[in-house]
Amino acid sequence: MKDIVVIKCGGSTIEQLSDDFFKSIKKLKEIGFKPVIVHGGGPAIKNMLTKLKVETEFVNGLRKTTSEVMEVVEMVLSGPVNKSLVRKLESVGVDAVGVSGSDHHLIEAEPKDLETLGYVGDVTKVNANFVYQLLNLEVVPVIAPVAVNKNGTIYNVNADTAAGAVAKALHANKLIFVTDVPGILKDKKLLETVTEQDVKALINNGTIYGGMIPKVEAALYSLEGSLEEVMIVDGKHSSMVQDGKIIGTTIKSTMEVV
Repeated sequence: MKDIVVIKCGGSTIEQLSDDFFKSIKKLKEIGFKPVIVHGGGPAIKNMLTKLKVETEFVNGLRKTTSEVMEVVEMVLSGPVNKSLVRKLESVGVDAVGVSGSDHHLIEAEPKDLETLGYVGDVTKVNANFVYQLLNLEVVPVIAPVAVNKNGTIYNVNADTAAGAVAKALHANKLIFVTDVPGILKDKKLLETVTEQDVKALINNGTIYGGMIPKVEAALYSLEGSLEEVMIVDGKHSSMVQDGKIIGTTIKSTMEVV
């Protein structure tokens, strides 16, 4: 299905998503795309861990996920965060269904480093047929990045990684990273198309800086295998679909930019 668009919503962005963003999902469906949403939930997980007084730590930028932490991660991602997105989509007339990566073995994973990181998983397989079945029902799947192994053990998977794996497994037309900026800006002007090499140069010369760096690095990381382009779009300030076109910066693995 070349009309599939996988949209990754970061945990820090979810609360800032505008009504126009959800209306944009409806527009995507109306112009023939099949949206699939994969979301994070870091801030909500942090708040719940604090509320429940569950201790946690970060190792090399990843949350060490003990069995106690994993319970909270699954509860938050598959519960309030996931269902909040579903309700907001339904409120603008988009039929949506919330699923966890552990449902029907949608996302399978194995531990990245069980001793050091606990139940943090690397994706090994995506059940594309299950997602296709949902899309054929004309609903928008909203996927929480909780994975499972063949024995039923659950794992916490980075949402960027999960979104990239889902996009590749579905042979998606686009993978879109939703942020709080319109895309990559140079001299206050939106760059509509850049290459992987361009992005690295823009980071080196300071055009891309601060909090934008991890966002574009996550996009670059997804440019592997069959996925040849990703987009960075705005979910906070304006509609990401205008005149039937997705507005933002497209990053291509290789291309001559004219």
